[in-house]
Amino acid sequence: MWSSLNDWLWHERFWLPPNVSWAQLEDRDGLVFPHPRDTLVAVPLALALVVVRFTFERFVGLPLSRWLGVRNQTRRPAKPNATLEKYFVMKGRKPTESQMNLLATQCGLTLRQTQCWFRRRRNQDRPCLTKKFCEASWRFAFYLCSFISGTMVLYHESWLWTPVMCWENYPHQPMKPGLYHWYLLELSFYVSLLMTLPFDTKRKDFKEQVIHHFVTIILISFSYSLNLMRIGSLVLLLHDSSDYLLEASKLFNYTHWRRLCDTLFIIFSLVFFYTRLVLFPTQILYTTYYESIANLGPFFGYYFLNILLVILQLLHVFWSCLILRMIYSFIKKGQMEKDVRSDVEELDSSDGEAAEECPQMTNGAAQRPGAAPTDGPRSRAAGRMANGHTPDT
Repeated sequence: MWSSLNDWLWHERFWLPPNVSWAQLEDRDGLVFPHPRDTLVAVPLALALVVVRFTFERFVGLPLSRWLGVRNQTRRPAKPNATLEKYFVMKGRKPTESQMNLLATQCGLTLRQTQCWFRRRRNQDRPCLTKKFCEASWRFAFYLCSFISGTMVLYHESWLWTPVMCWENYPHQPMKPGLYHWYLLELSFYVSLLMTLPFDTKRKDFKEQVIHHFVTIILISFSYSLNLMRIGSLVLLLHDSSDYLLEASKLFNYTHWRRLCDTLFIIFSLVFFYTRLVLFPTQILYTTYYESIANLGPFFGYYFLNILLVILQLLHVFWSCLILRMIYSFIKKGQMEKDVRSDVEELDSSDGEAAEECPQMTNGAAQRPGAAPTDGPRSRAAGRMANGHTPDT
């Protein structure tokens, strides 16, 4: 049954152009062609990359963050409360005001104390700055190395400069060792990202990230299996050209090097808009939709490839809107603000809540809200008089 299903799934009429068979893509006469089974190597490689990543973050990213002065914000933990914790885990992180009132009554707390508890509890789940820095440093290192490696592999290839050459003699295109290793390394990296996604910093575009990783993995595996590595390599290199700039901008944002962060973000934005809103649709989508079937008839693999690329383009448009929002804020306020995809660290409490829950202490005595300050000369004199001393005249 499994053999029949496998034969049906990989039937030639689905994935290959008309009058082309898998037998024609077998290795022969010293020529090596990609095979679908080769993509299974990406699984152990992805596991190895996960180990390399955590090692890098522990022994490179973490010491580097300390050396650059990255400090985690001090957070006051929420006091243990079984009722509120059960609601937080089971029903929601942000209860409505009516639910807040009900919970406050059940726990014998004021409304402000209950609101403060939920704020502190939400802050506990947010990743610290050091964790964000380590994650960004790993991605920066990989994207930069990948972009340099991809440029070295493709620089002397004709299809890098003339995308229509991707279809020359397709699918009878022998595979080169450099392209093979770089391609499977990229596939392994995105598989490793999918593996660690539940443990990474969750942002507001989490669902879009999951879609992006799935589409990328399917696209790389699919293009490798069908010997579409030429056009696939252009897509990978085009993405890598801007990704490392974004991660570098994040790193300097976490270290509060504002000018360098702002400069890198503007450069990243320009590269992103040009590569993904200009080059991608005019060069990649154009050649896959029109030029790919100039000498071949359309087949299922042709439609499947274009659907995946269109999904990627829609994600490019979505992220472009987020970048434009940040650029608008930059122009309006003169400096780059936080990543709009990130959660905001909520204030521990308002002034009224702080006074109600945590009264200030002076010499062991609590100062009530509205009382006079105890650090001025009058209060010091009053203190001496209360202890039986008179001020000097």
